[in-house]
Amino acid sequence: MRDFSKKYGIENYFEVGRGGVCHQLMIEKGFVAPGRLIVGADSHTCSYGALGAFSTGIGSTEAAAVMAIGKLWLKVPDSIKISVKGNLDNYVYGKDIILHVIGDIGVEGALYQSMEYYGDTIERLTLSDRISISNMAIEAGGKAGIIPPDEKVFDYLKGRVKGNYTPVYSDNDAYYIKELNYDAKDIPPTVAKPFLPSNTAPASEVDVEIDQAYLGSCTNGRIEDLRIGAEILKGKKINPNVRMIVVPATKEVFDQALREGLIDIFEKADCFVCGPTCGACLGGYMGILADGERCVATTNRNFIGRMGHKNSEVYLANPAVVTASAIEGRIVDPREVL
Repeated sequence: MRDFSKKYGIENYFEVGRGGVCHQLMIEKGFVAPGRLIVGADSHTCSYGALGAFSTGIGSTEAAAVMAIGKLWLKVPDSIKISVKGNLDNYVYGKDIILHVIGDIGVEGALYQSMEYYGDTIERLTLSDRISISNMAIEAGGKAGIIPPDEKVFDYLKGRVKGNYTPVYSDNDAYYIKELNYDAKDIPPTVAKPFLPSNTAPASEVDVEIDQAYLGSCTNGRIEDLRIGAEILKGKKINPNVRMIVVPATKEVFDQALREGLIDIFEKADCFVCGPTCGACLGGYMGILADGERCVATTNRNFIGRMGHKNSEVYLANPAVVTASAIEGRIVDPREVL
């Protein structure tokens, strides 16, 4: 990639030590903005819907065509309207909302459909939590996961965004193929058990021993996620039978965590902190699982062999569940132990 970038004069190449996980980097560097159509050769490109973009993953062949001619054929998807209203309980975040929805509709419940999120609960979420929701649209089969952009998005983009943008919103009389309504008080800290993101249960009902806790990824590797983990870990140690790996999504996130003293908290709690990488999430390195090992992770997929050995198990959860479980040595509901 380095040679390719040099050969063709591509300026936006981010060498190791200057970048990080692509989906977080795209947002930080101002490439993402409301009203834009963005495609990428990774299925979690749908993350950018949190800023009001229509973004979706494509294959390598399509990516080559886009880079060569700047054009792509897309079938316009049907839309699902998802409304969440009310106040979330303590230790319940955007990750729980999307796991709850996927648990309800299944991994094909939004197949090639645009998932649009509304309601006062969504409006109160941080941008980080919204990204977690949009990030996992593909886990329901969705083509995109879009949240209408508001002042939180506009404020974030000030001084950051590249170029101009024009927000796009659904018409007041827009047609939806399906409408789903949820009460926030009915959403607990949620865990997706092996081997599908739809195999969900309240964290309080899982209660399995773990070997590894993983805090990071394009789903939950932002500074807000690290703050949640550090707040829980401060003055504590992780369980001696557990290894906890903390992976800031980008250099910017890592540097900010360093400035805020979060890295020091993780180190003193016996966590292993590494630089930005997608490594363990896709079973590559830096935390892959051995035969029979179990991991609770803030990642987005828990298929057979996803993070290592085919006999290992991955449980998906929010940063608070992951961190509290690392302390206890088993998957727990943070509300019951903190």
